[in-house]
Amino acid sequence: MKVLVTGARGFVGRNLCSQLRNIKEGKARNYSPITISEVYEYDVDSTTDELEQYCKDADFVFNLAGVNRPQNQDEFMKGNFGFASTLLDTLKKYNNTCPVMISSSIQAELDNPYGESKRAGEELMFKYSEETGAKVLVYRFPNLFGKWCRPNYNSVVATFCNNIANDLPIQVNDPDVTLNLCYVDDVVEELILSLQGREHRNDKFCFVPIVHQVKLGKIVDLLNEFKLQPQTLVIPIIPDNSFAKKLYSTYLSYLPKEKVAFPLKMNVDERGSFTELLKTLDNGQVSINISKPGITKGQHWHHTKWEFFIVVAGKGLIQQRKVGTDEVIEFEVSGDKIEAVHMLPGYTHNIINLSQTDNLVTVMWANESFDPNRPDTFFERV
Repeated sequence: MKVLVTGARGFVGRNLCSQLRNIKEGKARNYSPITISEVYEYDVDSTTDELEQYCKDADFVFNLAGVNRPQNQDEFMKGNFGFASTLLDTLKKYNNTCPVMISSSIQAELDNPYGESKRAGEELMFKYSEETGAKVLVYRFPNLFGKWCRPNYNSVVATFCNNIANDLPIQVNDPDVTLNLCYVDDVVEELILSLQGREHRNDKFCFVPIVHQVKLGKIVDLLNEFKLQPQTLVIPIIPDNSFAKKLYSTYLSYLPKEKVAFPLKMNVDERGSFTELLKTLDNGQVSINISKPGITKGQHWHHTKWEFFIVVAGKGLIQQRKVGTDEVIEFEVSGDKIEAVHMLPGYTHNIINLSQTDNLVTVMWANESFDPNRPDTFFERV
């Protein structure tokens, strides 16, 4: 299959083309049995000859080209209706009746220059289908967000992500305004479904089934929470397929280089070091412990807290003893054979570096984040 994408360097176009290339190159095997032999990428600096060749050969067309912020309002009709007309005329020239998708907008329902140009493009597509018998797919997208979206252009989410990530001011006129938002990866998934003839339809229009309704103030609150993560180490609650999860990924894509890496507080003494890596609100925390040669760490127990110790480098011995008894259970651990060992509630435990030359490196996960006011940690030698 040969696929033509117009507006290939725009926000949706870049995301779609990257995934189409992944499919073409066999990197996205979950889309089998789609086979793509060519991805034709057309944009403003492409030539007329290229458009002619692409329209002659294409087996499917995604028309994502359009104008959102012209210098004058006349450009809406030229960029949104005019190019669609050129595209369809070129397909007709070569008797190519392959399916054609067009990106419209929910603003097509409005009587403004942008909405009128989008509505005219839709009607042009429906008329083209009647004349040629070609399948057309008209998507009225709501507001879109995701990686590679241009800030300070036509996406408030992109602008807020960029500005908060870069310590720039934002302006919120009404935090109670509700936005209907589609995540770009969900859009791309839907467009690839349409390539397979499995698009979602509502009468004559197609749609992306996952739309998030979110208040503007909530978006700002989440972004400010994300911004604080390097200081708090707390990973916000981001359930699978939630708006928060998608917004967090979007926010990270706008981080400047100097914020991509951030320092962690190492608690260092003569025995080695202990560093908290990540915390969660409901699933505990992850830390890294480094024990110097011959050193024993731990020697304490917990009422309710429990942990995993996972040695990733070096050789050590974990000992545990049920409080009030004499029996000790032991586990030899090594970075050469990585395994997880439970630290049992009610068992005093330690970890001993058996090497006299090498550090022992242990990843530790606790089922709750450390609370200095209720540490649930009591010294007692194994």
